[in-house]
Amino acid sequence: MGNLPILSILTFAPLAGFALVMLMPGNAARLHRTLTLVLSIAVFALSLVMLAAFAPVAGYQFVEHLPLLKKWGISYFVGMDGISLFLVLLVTFLTPIVVLCSYKSITRATREYYALLLLLECGMIGTLVAIDAMLFYVFWEVMLIPLFFIIGIWGGPRRVYATIKFVLFTLAGSLLLLVGIIYVAWRASSDGMTSFSITDMQHVALSLREQCWLFGAFALAFAIKVPMFPLHTWLPDAHTEAPTGGSVILAGVLLKMGVYGFLRFIFPLFPAAAHLFAPLMIALSIVGIVYGALVAFVQDDLKKLVAYSSVSHLGYVMLGLFVFSVQGITGGIYQMLNHGLSTGALFLVVGMLYERRHTRLFADYGGLAKSVPLLAVVLMIATLSSAGLPGLNGFVGEFLILLAAFAASPWYAAGAATGVVLGAVYLLHMYQKVMFGPITHEENKTIKDLTPREALIMAPIIALMVFMGLFPNPILRRIEPSVNASCAALRATAIAPVKAMPAQAKHAKVEVALHVE
Repeated sequence: MGNLPILSILTFAPLAGFALVMLMPGNAARLHRTLTLVLSIAVFALSLVMLAAFAPVAGYQFVEHLPLLKKWGISYFVGMDGISLFLVLLVTFLTPIVVLCSYKSITRATREYYALLLLLECGMIGTLVAIDAMLFYVFWEVMLIPLFFIIGIWGGPRRVYATIKFVLFTLAGSLLLLVGIIYVAWRASSDGMTSFSITDMQHVALSLREQCWLFGAFALAFAIKVPMFPLHTWLPDAHTEAPTGGSVILAGVLLKMGVYGFLRFIFPLFPAAAHLFAPLMIALSIVGIVYGALVAFVQDDLKKLVAYSSVSHLGYVMLGLFVFSVQGITGGIYQMLNHGLSTGALFLVVGMLYERRHTRLFADYGGLAKSVPLLAVVLMIATLSSAGLPGLNGFVGEFLILLAAFAASPWYAAGAATGVVLGAVYLLHMYQKVMFGPITHEENKTIKDLTPREALIMAPIIALMVFMGLFPNPILRRIEPSVNASCAALRATAIAPVKAMPAQAKHAKVEVALHVE
C-alpha cells in the first residue's frame, strides 16, 4: 500500500462524513440518506482494497504510529492482523445495508440519525484497529454514544428504559476496563517502560494474583458487551426497542467487540489467569448456549426470539475461545462473522415484516408463504444459516468449535451440541408459525412481497452466506496465522497448572480441520 495511511482513512472518513451530514439542511431527508449511503459504500470499497493488500501472515500490517503524549506513553498506534481484518470488513459491509434498510423506517430527524450511524462506524473501526490501549478505550466509549441516541430517540415505546439499562451495564464494565488499563500501564512504567501499547504491555511481569484481579476487571467489561450469561439481561430490551438499523449493528458488530476484547487483551496480557478461569468461562458459555435457546423457544415476539438467539450463538464463540486451540479460536472468529450475517439478516426480515404489519407477535402472522414468496425464501435462508445448515456459513464455525470442544472434553461438545439441536427447534418453529401457520388476519393475504430496495439489501448478505458456507478457506487462511501466534504465546507464557488447561494438556498442536476449496 506504499505510504498510504489506509487505516486512518478507514477510521476517520466516517467521522468526516458525520461532520458533513450534520452541516446539511435539517429538512433534506433524501440528501441525508444519499450522502450517507455514498460515503459508507466508499468506505466499504476502501476496506476491500485493504483486504486485497493484506498478506496472510502473523503480526500487524498497515501499522501507523504517532506519539501523542510521550511522557505518559500514549500514542496514536493502529494496525491490522488476521483477527481484526474481517471484523472491520463486517463493519464496512453492514453500514451501507443499515443505511438502506432505514429509508422507510426513519422519517424524523434524519440528519441526526444518519450522522450518528457514521460516527458509530468510526468508533467501531477505531476499536478494531487500535493497538494503543488508551486509544482503544477512547474508541470503545465513542461506540456507546451514537447507539445511546439511536435507541433512545428512534426506538420503541420503552426506549428510555432500554437505553438507560444498556448504558448502565456498559458503563459499569467500561469503568473497570479503564482501571485495569491504567494499572497495567502503571506496572509497565515500574518495569522501566512507559507505554499503553498492547504489544509492550504484554511483556509486563504480572504475578498470578495480579493477573487474576485484572482478568476479573477486563473480563467483566468484555463479558457484558458479548453478552455472556448472566450479564445478558440488557440485550433483549435493547434489541426489542432499537430501530431495525440499530438492531442490525448491535447484533452484527457491537456484540463482537466483547469477544474481540478477550482476544486482543486478556489472552496476551493475562494468559495464566485465562487458563485458570477457563473452566468457569466454558461452563458459563455452555449454560448461555442452552439457556438462550430455551428462552428463545418460548418467546411470542419475533425480535425477542432473535435477541435471545444471540445469547446462545455468542456462547459458541466464547466456548471456542476458551478451549485454547487454533481450531477453536479460528472457529470462534469465523462464527462471529457468521452471526453478524445471519442474525443481521433475521433482524432485517423482522423489520420488513414490521413495516408491513406493525406487529412482531407470532399470533398476528401465519400463511405468509403464499402472499410473500420471495420474503419467505429469504427468511428461510437466514433461518437455516442461523441453525447451522451444511452448505451455509453457520455450519463452518459451529463445526470447528464443536471439534475443538470435543478435543478438549466430550462433555463440552455434548453441552454445545444440545444448543445446536435446540437452535434448529426454535428457529424452524418460528418459521413454521410465521410462514405456514393458520392465517389469523386477512391483512396477511394482501401484504406486499420484497421491494427492489429490500432485494438489494438482502442479496449481498445471502450471497456471502453461501460463499462462506462453501468456500471458507480464503477467510480461514488469513485468520489462522494470527491465531497460531496467539496460541503459541498462550502456551509459552501460561503458568497455570496443567489440570486448568484441558485443551493444552491433551493437544500441544491442533490444526484447523476444515479446508474447503
